[in-house]
Amino acid sequence: MKNKICLLFAAMLAVFLFSGLLTAQQAKLTVLNPLGQPPPIDRIPMAPRIENLEGKTIYIVDIAFTDTHQLFTEMQSLLSEKYPKTKWEVRTKAGSYGDDDKKLWDEIKEKGHAMIMGVGH
Repeated sequence: MKNKICLLFAAMLAVFLFSGLLTAQQAKLTVLNPLGQPPPIDRIPMAPRIENLEGKTIYIVDIAFTDTHQLFTEMQSLLSEKYPKTKWEVRTKAGSYGDDDKKLWDEIKEKGHAMIMGVGH
């Protein structure tokens, strides 16, 4: 019985030692340092705040996140009640959040005074 336990222990020790040797003999990887020199960032200041909302057109832009259009139309209704002299426009942006929608941005620049960008909930 004692011999069987010693033999089992020796077998386990051999497996442990040889598995360590096998992993040490595997191919080594060469990696690159992820630190780099990023390009300088051009800072664009935020648009100045508008003084009041009277007579202004404010766009509420929906990026089509799941179930947000109903939220933004409800926001439009509530804001119209609170600020009746302000025109509130809800628009859905083409593409996803990071995609450009030049047509919508041009419309907002031409007709709008401010924008609320809704990115989800």
